[in-house]
Amino acid sequence: MSTTQSERLRGLLEPLVSAKDLDLEEIEVTRAGRRRMLRIIVDSDQGVELDTCAELSRAISDKLDETDAMGDEEYVLEVGSPGADRPLTEHRHYVRATGRLVKFQLHEGGDLVARILSVDDEGLDLEVPGVKGRKPTARRVAFPDIAKARVEIEFNRKDKKEEEA
Repeated sequence: MSTTQSERLRGLLEPLVSAKDLDLEEIEVTRAGRRRMLRIIVDSDQGVELDTCAELSRAISDKLDETDAMGDEEYVLEVGSPGADRPLTEHRHYVRATGRLVKFQLHEGGDLVARILSVDDEGLDLEVPGVKGRKPTARRVAFPDIAKARVEIEFNRKDKKEEEA
């Protein structure tokens, strides 16, 4: 997708997404056989519900039908939330991942798996799990030290609601 088309789509769709109190995370146009696939990824601090995606999809479809932003070729529209394996790249992604276990790849080399305790403008306060019965340790990581970060899926993690009960 050209930068011009991407900017045009972002300008067209951002107000619709913002009206639903969501963040427009990504716009992707790819080929799927003879058709094109327009994938819109949205998110919020509270997550995204399926009904909201459906409502937004209808609003986006109507808006695109009014314009020539997608040209004359057929396309398939898909509106969804980011997957669990989405890389953390924006400050808001780290804030939303507070309490979650994250795998970090650091610029200094090496990987680090730790739970995000808090986020501020300069970096993260982390809890590094203890190994072989040892207690967890605290660690501070600045944003410039992070090369890549991705949430680790935890299948046996207790939900906060369960802990409060």
